[in-house]
Amino acid sequence: MYFLRQLNRFLHVYLSILRHLHLPLAFLTGKKDRPIFIGHRGASGYYPENTILAFDKAVALGADMLEFDVQQTKDGTLIVIHDPKVNRTTSGKGYIKNLTYEEIKVLDAGSWFDPRFKGERIPTLDAVLDRYLGKVRLLIELKKPSLYPDIERHLAEKLRERGADQLGDGQIIVQSFDRRSMQEFHRIFPAVPVGVLIKNRPAGISPREIRGIAQYASYLNPKVTLVNKRLIKRIHGCGMKTFAWTVRDKKTAGALLKMGMDGIATDYLDYLTKPGPIEKDRGR
Repeated sequence: MYFLRQLNRFLHVYLSILRHLHLPLAFLTGKKDRPIFIGHRGASGYYPENTILAFDKAVALGADMLEFDVQQTKDGTLIVIHDPKVNRTTSGKGYIKNLTYEEIKVLDAGSWFDPRFKGERIPTLDAVLDRYLGKVRLLIELKKPSLYPDIERHLAEKLRERGADQLGDGQIIVQSFDRRSMQEFHRIFPAVPVGVLIKNRPAGISPREIRGIAQYASYLNPKVTLVNKRLIKRIHGCGMKTFAWTVRDKKTAGALLKMGMDGIATDYLDYLTKPGPIEKDRGR
């Protein structure tokens, strides 16, 4: 049994490396693709986050991928919102897990950002998938999955219904800070790659920990303040890719563009897509 477990681990890492073979090939040929530009909660520096408006504007600004957060209502509807409460970004109050979709769908999700966005709504996951799947890559974050029993299965069902297992590599990625949740999603629906998010810690993240994550994840995505070339090399060395989050200034954007990241998540996509001075159009 011990031999079989070790063989299984070796095969998983080996196959992961094969999936990402373009990394060493790019190095040998001298060719280097630019990072994937990721609209963090849409174009959330300029428009109310996690709304259809913010996602449409992100695509218009050149996003290759949309990042958004998923929570689950009391009656089991998957919705796109960052916080476990509706308080910060809507006209309502309360935990999402205690509210029905009928109660949530009427909330104003735009005025908190700027009065001119009054009437924006919290979208359902169904609405976002129907609008963008196959047109732009999607990075789906499960927020606080421990609050919602079986949310991994519910998400997998939504993606399977839409043929996510038939899409190209990296067209849909599911990520979370919750490693157990990502292991469970990977078990349920291995055709869709998963990523693990990491924040700053005094000791950083050890090579052993990175190798452990590579047993089930295809992406290891650090906060920008944790990123350095050594970490990127270690992640790539374990056969994973890496997305940095979240860029909110031009200096950081410029630095990350030169570091070999596979993707960069930002509230301000024009920091990545438009050279030179940037005209501000902030909603607040």
